[in-house]
Amino acid sequence: MTVASILKEKSDRLISVKETDTLSDVARVLTQENIGAVPVLDAAGQMIGIISERDLVRQIAREGAAVLAHPVSSVMTRNVVCCSPDDSIAAMMSMMTSRRFRHLPVRSDGRIVGMISIGDVVKRRVEDAEREAESLREYIVRG
Repeated sequence: MTVASILKEKSDRLISVKETDTLSDVARVLTQENIGAVPVLDAAGQMIGIISERDLVRQIAREGAAVLAHPVSSVMTRNVVCCSPDDSIAAMMSMMTSRRFRHLPVRSDGRIVGMISIGDVVKRRVEDAEREAESLREYIVRG
C-alpha cells in the first residue's frame, strides 16, 4: 500500500496558512479544522514551512501568550521533510516514528497535494492487518 491510497480517502482540500498569518490565526485554523499541523505557503502558493500544535505550545511556553501576535514565519519549521504519493505506508510509518513526526506533507511534481498524519498511517496499517487476518480465517475455514 502507498501514501496515495490514504490520500484517496481524504478530502482534496488542502488546508494551509500564509507566512504572514499570526500564530493566533494558526491556532484558530487548527481548532476549526480539527487538525494538528498545516503547511505554510508563500504568496505564490509554494510551501515554505510547516507549523504544528506542538510548535505553538512550545513557543507560548517560552515567550508567553503575547507570542500569538507574531507571524507564522517566526516559528514555522522551514526544512520540511515530505513524502511522495508513491511511498509505501510501512516506510512512512517507520520514518514518522523514528523522526518523531506526526504530520507529513505529500509532494508530487513539486507541489503539495495533501497531508498525512501518523493517525492516518496507523489506521491504514490496522485495516490492512484486519483484512489479512480475515482472508486467512476464510482460507482456513474453506480448507
